[in-house]
Amino acid sequence: MSIRRIRFGLVVAAVCAASVSGATTSAPSPQPATSEDCLSCHGDAGARRADGRSVAVDAARVAASIHAPLACVDCHADAGKDLPHADRLAKVACGSCHDDVAGKYHDSIHAWAKEKAGLVGAPSCAECHGAHDVTPHTAATSRVYRGRVPATCGACHAGVREKYDAGVHAAALKKGASNAPVCIDCHAAHATARTDTDAWRLRATAECGTCHANVVESYRRTFHGKVTSLGSARVAACADCHGAHDIRSAAETTSTVSKARLVETCGRCHQGATERFVQYDPHPDPSDYSRGAVLWWANRFYWLLIPGCFGFFGLHSALWYWRSSHDGERS
Repeated sequence: MSIRRIRFGLVVAAVCAASVSGATTSAPSPQPATSEDCLSCHGDAGARRADGRSVAVDAARVAASIHAPLACVDCHADAGKDLPHADRLAKVACGSCHDDVAGKYHDSIHAWAKEKAGLVGAPSCAECHGAHDVTPHTAATSRVYRGRVPATCGACHAGVREKYDAGVHAAALKKGASNAPVCIDCHAAHATARTDTDAWRLRATAECGTCHANVVESYRRTFHGKVTSLGSARVAACADCHGAHDIRSAAETTSTVSKARLVETCGRCHQGATERFVQYDPHPDPSDYSRGAVLWWANRFYWLLIPGCFGFFGLHSALWYWRSSHDGERS
């Protein structure tokens, strides 16, 4: 049964009821439509809008939703008190309840694309969380459940998801690693920012360090790390060498940091890079003898040299002061 036919029937029924009640009887004030009223039309699997778009709602999915205690008109406020309502309703304002999250979203690249750039395909709340089947992010059926986030984001970013699926992070996630990073760990969920800014590049290294603390600590010892620590984004950071989404193990020949591709990778910034050039260690660890014996010995030497120098000159100054004080007493 179509929406248009149901609406016609409702209008006829309303006219008949008014005729029977008589002109002198004041009509009771209309009451908001109940969810049962809404589902009497939208519960029909064949319910469609005038333009042919389906407006059917699965009552079972609504009942399983986190929003099940709410009435339809709590979200679709402009459905009004009169049925049938207008053919098109306004977009649901999720921020009327979730104002804390909405504020973050409106600062994101997704909101900019939708609200300012006019890209109607840019995601809003429903594209990520669902419309009538919203479930908690801890539920395995949720679109924003950790294990399903790559698929949800990949609905728009298909090319990026393809690269992510080929990387070590996706492999760890598929093996059940609960701490394996997914899209929202690096890009955030509601405050997704542009990735082509200096501010993003500088934050990205720190973000990698939340999981790879030792690696980032060693990076900070290098020229690259020192310059980024000073606020410059002109030198190589993690993604420049390892890739962003298709990060692979260095043992794989397809990895950007494999021995077979190091000259190519370093050559992006250092034109004319050679096999000898790429022997430079981008993650030095002076405490690991197996990683570099020269660095290990140099580190030990300086640990002896610096305290020894300060100790020698400190003792020298103390003895000089002692002698000067005694010379003064004799005079």
